[in-house]
Amino acid sequence: MLQELSVENLLLIEQAQLRLAPGLNVITGETGAGKTVLAHALDLLLGGRGAASGGRGRPSMVRPGAAEAYVEGVFDLTPALHEKLGDRLSPDADELILARRLGADGRTRAYLNGRSATVTELRELGTALLAFYGQHEHRKLLLSAAQLHILDDFCGDQQAVRLRACAHAHANARAAAARVAELRELAGARERELDLLEYELAEIDALAPCEGEHEHEQLLAARERLRRLDALRSAAGAGADALAGESPDAPAFVQVLARACSGLDALAGVDPRLDALAERMRALDIEAGDLAGELRDYCERSVAEPSEGLTGPLAGRALSLDALEERLAAIERLARKHGGSISAVLQYAEHARQRAQQLAGAEDALEGALEELRVAQAALDQRVLALRRARRSAAPRLARGVREQLAALAMGEASFDVVVRDGQPGPGGGDAVELLIAPNPGVPAAPLREIASGGELSRVMLALLSPAHGAAALRGDDGAAATLVFDEIDAGIGGHTARAVGAHLRELARGRQILCITHLPQVAAMAARHFTIAKDTAAVPARTTVSTLAGDGVVGELVRMLGAAEGDRAASRHARQLLRAA
Repeated sequence: MLQELSVENLLLIEQAQLRLAPGLNVITGETGAGKTVLAHALDLLLGGRGAASGGRGRPSMVRPGAAEAYVEGVFDLTPALHEKLGDRLSPDADELILARRLGADGRTRAYLNGRSATVTELRELGTALLAFYGQHEHRKLLLSAAQLHILDDFCGDQQAVRLRACAHAHANARAAAARVAELRELAGARERELDLLEYELAEIDALAPCEGEHEHEQLLAARERLRRLDALRSAAGAGADALAGESPDAPAFVQVLARACSGLDALAGVDPRLDALAERMRALDIEAGDLAGELRDYCERSVAEPSEGLTGPLAGRALSLDALEERLAAIERLARKHGGSISAVLQYAEHARQRAQQLAGAEDALEGALEELRVAQAALDQRVLALRRARRSAAPRLARGVREQLAALAMGEASFDVVVRDGQPGPGGGDAVELLIAPNPGVPAAPLREIASGGELSRVMLALLSPAHGAAALRGDDGAAATLVFDEIDAGIGGHTARAVGAHLRELARGRQILCITHLPQVAAMAARHFTIAKDTAAVPARTTVSTLAGDGVVGELVRMLGAAEGDRAASRHARQLLRAA
């Protein structure tokens, strides 16, 4: 409950202090006197800009000539709020004091029990402390989303649980649908990539390069041997001829060695030193013979088989220079294509095989995603159905209760219905809600937005805010009753209807606090505490004052509201009758 509201230098108000009572508090005054300034003050206090909207304060709201405006509110401190604010409050705090300073330059500062606070903190506290209903608030009833919200509030606390579950299910279904769409979009690109990978792997597998760089080095060496085949054979043949030549003009080297060995053998055992030299000579004779044979063999066999010593597909094959050049060119082309080396080629091949396996399994992934989507959609359908059942069960009860309240608000012959229609599934379910009304007998029911006048909309809103129907709207975040602020919600109403509206507001105020800015004497007469606001245009700049009325002061204000002159006895009697009837 709001205990006290203090305002300084806000628009026309130089200084005002209101001590509010439980129940119905009303603020009255001439049109243009600044009644709505107090609603702006409360909005500033709770983190807004002073016009029921969030954000930076407006410098134009500071009274001309003043350095800053100041608003302070003292609220009851409930245990739940005390726990929520934690160490922001002292343990022995028994009230909640919010304050806001608005400088002439537009800068603002916020305070919570004397300590600096953020505007966001004030705004979050606001939902637990106050609920605003402005003079145009009832226009929101024309919005389908607002009508759905009203019905969901009437469904009870479990509806909030169902709504959260539906929002979660909808998010899951959207994520699953996005995954399916992504996989389907990639299907064409997947096939093209798979074809390319299969082609490149076939190219690498057909060449079958060996691990490391050894094969490349071996092929280079084999190519060099083939290129110089004739020179190698000629050199080997010349060496063989020199050792064991067949020319009759020059004795073979091995024959000369053989004769020398025979001469040394004839003197064996005579001189040990010569015996040692003779042994070396015999070894040289044997080596010369072996070397001559190997050179002959090299000419006849080794040079003609360049694949000897090779690893890989060409190993053990009789190769031509063309075959070697072709393989070398293929290996070098692959190396340039896949990283510059045989090792890079082999690494790419391994990566390509893994990627090909992934792509080959993408079809399975799509099937899995489709199954996930089916499960998610089924879960969403269940959540949507649970919300729909609750809404269709509650709709007739809400309509019946509103009709009863409208009867008390001088609309006893009006019909009122709540229609729930199927719509597109979304985070809030799959329903569209329409409030239908027929204000007069014999008139077909139609949507509120098409047929209801401003006064009728105001009364429908009040009926929806009755204790039986608007419980969620009348509670703060901690479940405690919030103070309701009505800024001329009774606009467009008069006569007997105004009396009924006043009685309804008084009933609505039982057990909670209401602050109502009104121009109707029938409503003002119902107040537990009456404040009046008056403008002094003789002052420069103009000044507005707020006064608390009691006794004859209340009667005089009601006379003014009835449009009578001060001292009009008939009007005075009427005003007193209004007060007695209240």
